[in-house]
Amino acid sequence: MSQINQITPQDPPQSMQPKKNNSIIYWVVILILLAGCIYLFMSKNQMAEKNATEQQMKQQRIDSLSTEQAALKEDFEAASARIDQLVSDNAMKDSLLESNKAALAKLQSKIRVVLSKQNVSKAELDEAKAMIATLSDKTKAYEARIAELEKENTILTGSNKVLTKERDSTVTQNIAIKKLASVLHASNIKLEAVKIKRNGKEKETKKARKTDVLRVTFDIDENRIAENGSKMVYLRIIAPPSASTLSNPANGSGMMTTSKGDHLSYTLSKSIPLTQNQPYKNVIADWNQEGDYAKGVYKIEIYNDGYLIGAGDVTLK
Repeated sequence: MSQINQITPQDPPQSMQPKKNNSIIYWVVILILLAGCIYLFMSKNQMAEKNATEQQMKQQRIDSLSTEQAALKEDFEAASARIDQLVSDNAMKDSLLESNKAALAKLQSKIRVVLSKQNVSKAELDEAKAMIATLSDKTKAYEARIAELEKENTILTGSNKVLTKERDSTVTQNIAIKKLASVLHASNIKLEAVKIKRNGKEKETKKARKTDVLRVTFDIDENRIAENGSKMVYLRIIAPPSASTLSNPANGSGMMTTSKGDHLSYTLSKSIPLTQNQPYKNVIADWNQEGDYAKGVYKIEIYNDGYLIGAGDVTLK
C-alpha cells in the first residue's frame, strides 16, 4: 500500500490584519482628540467674547451710574447752597422756620450719604433723585415762609431788596449767593443780666439796680461754605430809654459797616475759630459798665460780614 503524503494547507498570515486595525483605531483617536481640541478652542473663544461683552456692558452701566451720580451731586450742591443762603440770611425767630430748617438738614444728610457711596446702585440714585426733588419742594416752602415774615420786618425787607437787585445778573447772583452762604448764622441767643455777689458767685437777675454784667450767649451754626479760620462777629446792645448803643472804646467798642454801607457802632466783638461744616457752641460775651443800668428792654443784635445774623432781648425792671 503506497503511502500518500497528505499536505495540510497553511493558514493565511495573521500578522497584517491586527496592524491594519490598529492604524484605524489610532486615526479615530487622533480625530476625536483633534475635534475635542477644536471644540475646546472654540468654546474658550466664545466664553472670552461673552466675558468681554459682559464686562463692557458692566463698565457701561458703571459709567452711566457715575455720570448720573455726578449730575445729581451738582444738583444737590446747588440746592444746598441755596438752603445755606436762606438760613444765613434769615435771623428771625419762627417756630415753623426752625422746624423746616431741621427737616432740610435731615434730608440733606440722607442725600449726602447716598451720593458719597463708591459703588452706588441705580435704585439708590433714583432714591437720591427723588429726595433732591423733595428737598427742592421744602426749600420753596422755606422761601415762602421767609417771604411772609419779610413783609413784617423792615430789616429783612431791606435785605430782600438787595437780593432782588443782585438777581438782575446771573453772574452777580452766583457771587451774591456764595457770599451770603458763607455768612455765619447765630442761634440759641440769650441776653441775661447777672448780679455778682461779694463772694464772686454769679446770679441771674431781672432788676436793673442789681445788674453788674449784661451777658450774651449764643451758638454759631455749622456752615459748609465758609472757609476754616477766625471769623469776627459784632454785638450791639441797644439800651433804654433812648435806644442808644452801649459803647465804650476802653471796653472794646467800635464802628462797623453793614452790607448796605451804613456805619453802626457796636458794643463788643468776638473772634470765632470756625471749622467748616461744624457748629461752634456756647459763645459768651460780657458787657460791664461803671454806671447803673436803666430799666426797660435791652436788645441784642449780632452781625457777621455786615449782615444781621441773630437778635434777642431782655427786660430789666
